[in-house]
Amino acid sequence: CCCLLLLQTFVFFFFAQLSIFYTADKGIFLTKKEYTMVFSRVVARPFAAMPWQGIVRQANRNTISRCQSQIRSLASSIRMRSDDILNSEREAMPYDVVIVGAGPAGLAAGIRLKQLAQEAGKEYSVCILEKGAEVGAHILSGNVFEPRALDELLPNWRDEAPIHTPVTEDNFLVLNSTSSLTVPNMLLPPTLHNEGNYIISLSQLVRWLGEKAEELGVDIFPGFSVSEVLYDEKGSVRGVATRDMGIGKDGKPKDTFARGMEIYARQTLLAEGCRGSCSEEVMAKFGLREAVDAQPQTYGIGMKEIWEVPDDVIQPGLVEHTLGYPLQSGALDTTFGGGFIYHMKPNLVLIGYVVGLDYENPYLSPYQTFQQWKHHPAVAAHLKGGQCIEYGARCLNEGGYHAIPKLTFDGGALLGCSAGFLNAIKIKGSHTALKSGIVCGEEVFAAFEKTGLEPVGSSFELPEESMEVESYQTAMENSWVFDELKEVRNCHSAFHYGVLPGMAYTAASTFFLKGREPWTIPNSSPDSSKTGLGGDHKPIEYPKPDNVISFDLLTNLARSGTNHEDQPSHLRIKPEKSVVPEDVSLQLYEGPEQRFCPAKVYEYDENKKLVINNQNCLHCKACSIKTPLEYINWTVPEGGGGPAYTNM
Repeated sequence: CCCLLLLQTFVFFFFAQLSIFYTADKGIFLTKKEYTMVFSRVVARPFAAMPWQGIVRQANRNTISRCQSQIRSLASSIRMRSDDILNSEREAMPYDVVIVGAGPAGLAAGIRLKQLAQEAGKEYSVCILEKGAEVGAHILSGNVFEPRALDELLPNWRDEAPIHTPVTEDNFLVLNSTSSLTVPNMLLPPTLHNEGNYIISLSQLVRWLGEKAEELGVDIFPGFSVSEVLYDEKGSVRGVATRDMGIGKDGKPKDTFARGMEIYARQTLLAEGCRGSCSEEVMAKFGLREAVDAQPQTYGIGMKEIWEVPDDVIQPGLVEHTLGYPLQSGALDTTFGGGFIYHMKPNLVLIGYVVGLDYENPYLSPYQTFQQWKHHPAVAAHLKGGQCIEYGARCLNEGGYHAIPKLTFDGGALLGCSAGFLNAIKIKGSHTALKSGIVCGEEVFAAFEKTGLEPVGSSFELPEESMEVESYQTAMENSWVFDELKEVRNCHSAFHYGVLPGMAYTAASTFFLKGREPWTIPNSSPDSSKTGLGGDHKPIEYPKPDNVISFDLLTNLARSGTNHEDQPSHLRIKPEKSVVPEDVSLQLYEGPEQRFCPAKVYEYDENKKLVINNQNCLHCKACSIKTPLEYINWTVPEGGGGPAYTNM
C-alpha cells in the first residue's frame, strides 16, 4: 500500500508538471488561481477517482493527450471569463455634481455649493473622488499660505484649522557658491511680501477641509482614481468612471478584483491638480486652449523635504527664498528656479527646490541640484542637527495668465491647477485654487436654480440635457485671481532672457506696469521641445550625497511612502511613439528622463533599452511634460496607490 501511495503521488505531480510545461510551451500563462482550477479539474479529480491498480496503466500517451486537450480548453474558457469580467457592466450612480480631486479647489467647490444649497433648502448631491488613499495623501505644496480665499469660504477658520505659524520674518537671498547676499525687503516686488500669511502643511489643511465638506453632506470617496471621462452621444461630458481595482501585472483579474464605478452628474468639475489626465483629455477634445488662443502651458518640478530640527535651530515663522547657486551661475543664465526654506511650529523646517522644466541642458538633474543646494552654508545652517522625515515631488504650472484655457465645456469645468491658476512669481497657488472652487460652486448653484429642475439628490434621476455653466468663465475673469495673474503676465517669460533681466522686468511689472504693458512676451512651444541636444551641452558633475544633509534618490524615495503593488504600469509609451525612447531620447538627448524624474522611474539598461520602474512613481507628472516628443502617456494607477504624504 505504501509503494502504491508513493507511486500515485509521483504520477499525480508528473501530470501537474505536464500541465505547467504544456501551458508555457503554448504561450498560455495562467495565474495562481487559474492554475489551481486547471490542476484540480484535469489532474486531481481524475486520479482521486482512479482504482489504485490502474494507476500505471492510466499514465499512457492517450491520457496525456486528453489532459492536454482539457487544459487547452479550460485555459481558453478561463481567459474568456477573465475578459468577460474586465468588460462586465459597471454599477452607476447619479449626482448633481461630481468633482475629480480632493484638493483645495475641489473641496472648496463642494463646500460652497452645499453651503448655498443648505441656505436655499435644496438637496443638491455632491460627490468628490480622490485617487489618494486618504484626503491629503497626494497633496504637496511649499507652503506659505495666503488666507484671502479661506476667509471668504469659512470665515471662522482661525478657531479650528491646522494653521498655527504666522510669517514673522521674510528674507530673499542671492547665492554664489560660498556666500549669500540678502536683498532688502523694500526692493522686493510686493508679490513677494508675506505679511499676514502663514506657514502650513497643505496636506493637513485639505484633510480639515475634507471634514468640513463631509459635515455639509458632501460624499468623499478616497482611494478611487478616475480613469475615464464619460460622454453622451452628442459628445457632452456626463460624468466619469473610476479605474478597475485588483488587476495584476499580467493584466488579469486577481481575487481582489472589483469593477470600476460610473458616476453620472449634471456637472463634472475637474480639480485634479497640475497636468491632470482627465483635464488634458477634455482640453484636447473641446479645443479649450485654441478657444481663447492660450499659450502652451509651461511647468516646473518642485521637490520638498520636511526636517525635524533642534530647538536651537527652529525659528517659527521664518521664510527664506533663494536665487542663484547652484542652478544659475551668471546674470544671463536662463534656467528658471530657486529654493525655499520655511520654519513651522513646533520644530519643522520645510525645505525645497523648484526647477523650471523649460530648461535646455539635458544633463541637468533637478533632484541632484536640490541636494547640492542644501550644502550651501546659508542653507545647511537651517538643517544642523536635524533629521529628514519626509520627501516628495510634484509639478506645478508656471505659464500663468497667458496659458489659462477656456474654463468651461458642455457638462463641466476646470478648477484650480487643472486650469493653471498658480502665480509662479508669487510662489503661491493654493489661494487661487480655493477661490476658483468658491466661484465655480456659486455659479453651478446659480445655474441649477435657473433650470428649475428637481435636484438629482432628491429625484435620483439625471436630466437628459447637458449644460455648460459659461458664467463661471466670466466670474473668474472678473475675480481677483485674474487681476493678480494679469499683473505678472509677462514675468516668467522675461526670465528666458536671463536671471537679471527677469528680476528687473518683474520689479518693473509689479511696481509700475501692473500688466498694462501693450506687449506680450510669447511662449509658442511646450517644455519638451526646449531640451537641447546632448552634444551641445556638457555633462554636469554633481557631488556625492553625504547621507547627513544630502541623500541618494532611492533613500529619500522611501520617505514618501509611495507604493504601487502588483498592478499594470500606469506609465505607458504612446504606441505611435514606441521608438522615441531608444532612437530619439537616448541617441539625441542622452536620455534626460533618467535625470529629471525625481523618483528614479526611468533608466536605460546595459542593452540601452528603457526600463520603467512604475512602482517608484510619485505622481509628479514630469514625464508626461519633459520627455522628448512627450512620448509618455501618464494614466491613473489603481486607487490608493502612489505617495502617502502626511505633512506636505
